[in-house]
Amino acid sequence: MASKGAGMSFSRKSYRLTSDAEKSRVTGIVQEKLLNDYLNRIFSSSDHAPPAATSRKPLNFQNLPEHLDQLLQVDNEEESQGQVEGRLGPSTVVLDHTGGFEGLLLVDDDLLEVIGHSNFGTIRSTTCVYKGKWVYEVLISSQGLMQIGWCTISCRFNQEEGVGDTHNSYAYDGNRVRKWNVTTTNYGKAWAAGDIVSCLIDLDDGTLSFCLNGVSLGTAFENLSRGLGMAYFPAISLSFKESVAFNFGSRPLRYPVAGYRPLQDPPSADLVRAQRLLGCFRAVLSVELDPVEGRLLDKESSKWRLRGQPTVLLTLAHIFHHFAPLLRKVYLVEAVLMSFLLGIVEKGTPAQAQSVVHQVLDLLWLFMEDYEVQDCLKQLMMSLLRLYRFSPIVPDLGLQIHYLRLTIAILRHEKSRKFLLSNVLFDVLRSVVFFYIKSPLRVEEAGLQELIPTTWWPHRSSREGKESTEMKEETAEERLRRRAYERGCQRLRKRIEVVEELQVQILKLLLDNKDDNGGEASRYIFLTKFRKFLQENASGRGNMPMLCPPEYMVCFLHRLISALRYYWDEYKASNPHASFSEDDLASKANVVIDPLELQSTTMDDLDEDEEPAPAMAQRPMQALAVGGPLPLPRPGWLSSPTLGRANRFLSTAAVSLMTPRRPLSTSEKVKVRTLSVEQRTREDIEGSHWNEGLLLGRPPEEPEQPLTENSLLEVLDGAVMMYNLSVHQQLGKMVGVSDDVNEYAMALRDTEDKLRRCPKRRKDILAELTKSQKVFSEKLDHLSRRLAWVHATVYSQEKMLDIYWLLRVCLRTIEHGDRTGSLFAFMPEFYLSVAINSYSALKNYFGPVHSMEELPGYEETLTRLAAILAKHFADTRIVGTDIRDSLMQALASYVCYPHSLRAVERIPEEQRIAMVRNLLAPYEQRPWAQTNWILVRLWRGCGFGYRYTRLPHLLKTKLEDANLPSLQKPCPSTLLQQHMADLLQQGPDVAPSFLNSVLNQLNWAFSEFIGMIQEIQQAAERLERNFVDSRQLKVCATCFDLSVSLLRVLEMTITLVPEIFLDWTRPTSEMLLRRLAQLLNQVLNRVTAERNLFDRVVTLRLPGLESVDHYPILVAVTGILVQLLVRGPASERERATSVLLADPCFQLRSICYLLGQPEPPAPGTALPAPDQKRFSLQSYADYISADELAQVEQMLAHLTSASAQAAAASLPTSEEDLCPICYAHPISAVFQPCGHKSCKACINQHLMNNRDCFFCKATIVSVEDWEKGANTSTTSAA
Repeated sequence: MASKGAGMSFSRKSYRLTSDAEKSRVTGIVQEKLLNDYLNRIFSSSDHAPPAATSRKPLNFQNLPEHLDQLLQVDNEEESQGQVEGRLGPSTVVLDHTGGFEGLLLVDDDLLEVIGHSNFGTIRSTTCVYKGKWVYEVLISSQGLMQIGWCTISCRFNQEEGVGDTHNSYAYDGNRVRKWNVTTTNYGKAWAAGDIVSCLIDLDDGTLSFCLNGVSLGTAFENLSRGLGMAYFPAISLSFKESVAFNFGSRPLRYPVAGYRPLQDPPSADLVRAQRLLGCFRAVLSVELDPVEGRLLDKESSKWRLRGQPTVLLTLAHIFHHFAPLLRKVYLVEAVLMSFLLGIVEKGTPAQAQSVVHQVLDLLWLFMEDYEVQDCLKQLMMSLLRLYRFSPIVPDLGLQIHYLRLTIAILRHEKSRKFLLSNVLFDVLRSVVFFYIKSPLRVEEAGLQELIPTTWWPHRSSREGKESTEMKEETAEERLRRRAYERGCQRLRKRIEVVEELQVQILKLLLDNKDDNGGEASRYIFLTKFRKFLQENASGRGNMPMLCPPEYMVCFLHRLISALRYYWDEYKASNPHASFSEDDLASKANVVIDPLELQSTTMDDLDEDEEPAPAMAQRPMQALAVGGPLPLPRPGWLSSPTLGRANRFLSTAAVSLMTPRRPLSTSEKVKVRTLSVEQRTREDIEGSHWNEGLLLGRPPEEPEQPLTENSLLEVLDGAVMMYNLSVHQQLGKMVGVSDDVNEYAMALRDTEDKLRRCPKRRKDILAELTKSQKVFSEKLDHLSRRLAWVHATVYSQEKMLDIYWLLRVCLRTIEHGDRTGSLFAFMPEFYLSVAINSYSALKNYFGPVHSMEELPGYEETLTRLAAILAKHFADTRIVGTDIRDSLMQALASYVCYPHSLRAVERIPEEQRIAMVRNLLAPYEQRPWAQTNWILVRLWRGCGFGYRYTRLPHLLKTKLEDANLPSLQKPCPSTLLQQHMADLLQQGPDVAPSFLNSVLNQLNWAFSEFIGMIQEIQQAAERLERNFVDSRQLKVCATCFDLSVSLLRVLEMTITLVPEIFLDWTRPTSEMLLRRLAQLLNQVLNRVTAERNLFDRVVTLRLPGLESVDHYPILVAVTGILVQLLVRGPASERERATSVLLADPCFQLRSICYLLGQPEPPAPGTALPAPDQKRFSLQSYADYISADELAQVEQMLAHLTSASAQAAAASLPTSEEDLCPICYAHPISAVFQPCGHKSCKACINQHLMNNRDCFFCKATIVSVEDWEKGANTSTTSAA
């Protein structure tokens, strides 16, 4: 385009517009007078009047360039830049990454942002000052250990000493709230992430001071060294992973200080020009030409439209000829364009603002070169992100709302959105910041005191797993406070919901697949970037500043789920031919999968390319319709490492709806793929109802994925992976605020109780208690308001529904994979992890404000998860050790609580039986501790003295200690116990193999425990080393707990199926009973001996050994003995008694110890009262019933009588006739073919695990009965 006679040409775009002098006196545009009026209206300037020479001539496009040049002239002072007195160094000030640093640091590309990557790295700027008043700003990105200030070039730093630790270096440390110059003193106040520190130096007066968010902290240092060779550099020292961003003046200062200059001079002349050009541009948007009437019409900017009028086009072209180069500069974009656009957003309605911003972006793309617009948009989005992230929180979140609305207005412009998605949002910026709502660390500055004037906090923890103590009746005053607090929380929640809705709108724009101008849809560009985002965060190998922090990931996940569900509902509405089982993305059903394709995939061809056409044609066309969605991750890096070619069939993109779709022919596919991006229509990209489409943005290994909904399912896959990466851990971390509230509330109540009990005469104590009460109250006020913020942003009802929806998605996916057979083996592990963790989060993290029981379909979901855990905790297809342990732990937790245990009981009977069968598998060659604890939890509440929720021995010593470890309330399952009993009675090998493994593990666990307490006792007695390793104490306590749990499993087995031990018609019963008696006697002797090792260790009360005491293990042993000796039929009781007494380790004194008696009572006499200093079951009357105590007394009387009779009837046995293995029983068996001998108990126990002879290692073929002097023997196969 050229303007004749103008002396300039516009080469930016080819508009083909000319001013034709041969035409009539309308100048080829409009009438001359109207054109003059229009141009004067546009290019008038109140502060820069046009010269007289041009005022005498009417303005037209011939003399407009001259007029515009004069309009843009600036004063000499504004024009002059460069070296200024008092400053040395480059005019563009950056961090000195070539030589002005110490330690390892990560410096951003703009050389203004820095991240610490070593212990205490230091870096300074490239410019110094020696005279005058100067200022620079530092944006605190993380609130950790940093020292910010000034230093001279002579300062030498290292990994321990930074800015402020040497002479002539001065620093402010907001983390420790101190100032540093060799020595340190208190100064200023604490900073937080998002704060801006202004560093001011006055070298005329020799003072140095700091401001925090524009508020002066006062003079920090005086009498600075000045003179020859003394020049000060901005500098910072920061510890590992701390980060800041400097602003030396390359962008407008957020908090300019009068009289102080930024180190880098602002582009004053360009700023004046840009502001004048912006005024001209605004004038264009507010004036409309009416050539018919020959007049100018005032127009609202929101109603202005570019109608293709040559006059307007030429006018804008002249403006942008000067304006475009200026809009590439960071300072001018933020100071001029950003301010202009924000003004539009703040003054008008969202619709009006959207209209104006859309017009502005259209004009930018029309009149500027692409590279100019792209630079401008990049700087604009970077400024917007920075402003949103670090703006202070105000009660109405007004600043954040304005920035988000402007972001939405920009992203609604399709061409701008696609450029930003392709090149900026995920490549240059950490764009997930737009979806984060930061928590105010300073409650008073966020205005929460006005929003929530009344504070309140719960008086106890209601999280499941903690014992719920009875709550006092709520007083009228407390009720009023609670309701006022809830109203304040509701007000806060409504304001936060406004921001969240705007964030969801941004994601809806990024997920838009209905772009009007063709080309690659925004959704598929987003998916390409989203894959890379997940890959970098999963591997942790991405660019460190671009990795997503967990708190950002939580908010991003919730917004993504909201946008995803919106588009899925829209897709369902626009596709009536598709079949859906429920109104939920998680329940998409009726998918078709070729099971032959699954079965034919072997390890040899997993990584092969697509099969050739003939091979596919030979395969039978059989398909299996199954229900449920298949949200498995498509990209190879999201899937199992061995998936390969099968991934194409198993992924979300390989699922077909039952609705038939005509495949594209080969020629059609070639035709579509050869079209340019701009020529592809929406049907080419997505497909219509009757043919497949072409999804763009797919990875090269999957070029032909047909389904429209695959893009949404891939987003869903990413959401599942995001939860697994860091969201769950962050949800657990944020519960710490609620825990802090509970701890401070408990401390406040204790202090108030002490105040009430304190005598009035002790004024000193009263003063200290009152002071403590005030501190706790203030802290609780702060924490309760912060808790309201956390509940609104992280634990709200909507967030809970999102996590619940994600749980249901994973459940349906796992069920579908399991039904499809071999598909399950290829499913990534994190689906199981997310199913387990999301249920845990719903149960533990969202209470007490929201309860999982309020969720729709709660009972059904519990049952479905129970079925998955019951079936797959021992699934051989799951080979990952971590996920197997997670499933085992999840099932163990599941059976602890009544609601979830009832869900386990509701699953089909065959699944329950299969679960119990897996639990009863022998303990060898597999992790057994978790399965044993599962069995124990099914028994808790039924065993002898096994109904406690806190360890009774601890409550006896620390009655008022509320921090004692607590257990879940007993909730036994008689149904699962019956399944266990039925299985143990089935077949000859189930019970012996299970019980043999239990007895083996009990022998090992208790022996390890005894060995460890010997070491602990020896270490505690040494004078030179009077401490014990905490890890050793933990292992010791674990062995003790394992011993108790194994004893409880034995108690359950004997109670449910006593005939396994007492019916000696079974071949293994006698052996099992003798082994059991031997172990019980060993445990009793070790624990009940007077002043023995066990007693001494328990008396030490070492931290970590709180659970180790007489009560837990002795009541477990007592329960077994009572079941054997008291509760059964007389014949079985006598059999058990004879075995117990025949064991050489039996001591009647150990049984007396249970009732606090040093010696057995005389026959026929009553038991004396137990000694209070001795252990006695009678002193635990709150946990052991009177009937149980009576049974113990009956057992003691029975054993006293039986032992006396056995002693009278026993005959002396020579040593030669005793078993050479145990020396406890006479020889009763001979081994064939070697002929060695032992008692039956020893050889039977040995043959459970080994077939070699004790003595000669020959293989034992058979075992024969042997009696001394007898000539015949009975043979049994080994």
